Amino acid sequence: MSRGTVLFVDDEKELRESAREWLAVVGFSASAAANGEEALARLGESPVDVLVTDVRMPGMDGLELLAAASIRDPLMPVVLLTGHGDVALSVEAMRRGAHDFLEKPYDADHLVAVLDRAVRERRRSRELERLRGAAGGDMESRLVGTAPAMAALRERIRQLADVDVDVLIVGETGAGKEVVARALHDFGKRRERPFVALNCAAIPESVFESEIFGHERGAFTGAVQKRVGRIEFARGGTVLLDEIESMPLALQAKLLRVIQERVVEPVGSNRQTPVDVRFLAATKVDLKAESEAGRFRSDLYYRLATVALTIPALGERPGDVALLFRHFCAGAAERHGVALPPTPPALLDALGARRWQGNVRELKAAAERHVLGLPAVAEFEMRGDAPERGGGTLPERVAAFEAELIRQALDGHDGNAQAASQALGIPRRTLSEKMARYGLRRGDLDATG
Repeated sequence: MSRGTVLFVDDEKELRESAREWLAVVGFSASAAANGEEALARLGESPVDVLVTDVRMPGMDGLELLAAASIRDPLMPVVLLTGHGDVALSVEAMRRGAHDFLEKPYDADHLVAVLDRAVRERRRSRELERLRGAAGGDMESRLVGTAPAMAALRERIRQLADVDVDVLIVGETGAGKEVVARALHDFGKRRERPFVALNCAAIPESVFESEIFGHERGAFTGAVQKRVGRIEFARGGTVLLDEIESMPLALQAKLLRVIQERVVEPVGSNRQTPVDVRFLAATKVDLKAESEAGRFRSDLYYRLATVALTIPALGERPGDVALLFRHFCAGAAERHGVALPPTPPALLDALGARRWQGNVRELKAAAERHVLGLPAVAEFEMRGDAPERGGGTLPERVAAFEAELIRQALDGHDGNAQAASQALGIPRRTLSEKMARYGLRRGDLDATG
């Protein structure tokens, strides 16, 4: 399998041909173009994973090619090749959508590493587009993820959606238990009937019975009129009992009777009302352990656990983090009516290194902040200020520490990159490359340096 398809654009024939040959040797499907016009023609002929282009070219320059290629294919990463004097210009181009830039003469191995990362991003973007382009009712557009555990979960939901069996949904907080419940409802034969979600932890015990079973007029003080309970209201549809572990033991016995006999008896009434509903229960704890400890009725547990679906935690499928983040960013941008911002590689690295104790819900909130121009994750996590808390590999944490030292040097020299490079004891060219790699903002750059 090819490492990816690369189009290399440079007006210097020897340079582009040697680059094309080297990329082919290391496993890429590589082609070359002598100018921007030829490159656009080639892009129209066949799909390309990554476009690599020189900035300074006669006719259409690299920045114009970047703009034209982005209009034609917004998902395609573009890597710029620059001379020493073009660094600030290239960083600005990255703000406008370029994936990365390399300063000439570049290291061939470093180019390969940049291209590998760009190809991975390209493939993630294509997968996201496939999911977003799917019909609204497509299972993959609701339960996003390429991890085997997610594929297995989607398949189980398809198998169970049309079967009138009660299901226990198990997952950590924020993992998407209600999303799974709604998928079971919407893809089944009850889809045209109500879906009623009851948060058992949010309903006060004093009104719990009235809320879910209903009551007759005059059944208690304040019952001035008859009330249809939530279960009866869902007739023909689905009832989700979320956080069922929070339901008081006394009410669990009454619920068990409703589930077994499919009848409800409103408070203050002697009549039993048949109900045709499907029950789904969701929990974040081990209900079997809770029942063995006497905190949950064992008979209700075994009645609910005939069929159980377990949702994998986000930490168990780190390969889905980038895909989900882009998915949520696209949704947030559309919802707020704003442009979809670029996602720097450094941000994806930081997201991939997190533990995500809040699971998908936490990641969705991070995407919302990113779209609104706020830090997606806490500042200390992006800067590596608290390594004792952090996740990620040693190279990732070392990179975060290096980025923080560069920021401090820039801050200490009023953004003057030349002075910062001297303070750090590294060449200006090396500093410029690292600044681009870590996605430092324009304010960190010295306008004249």
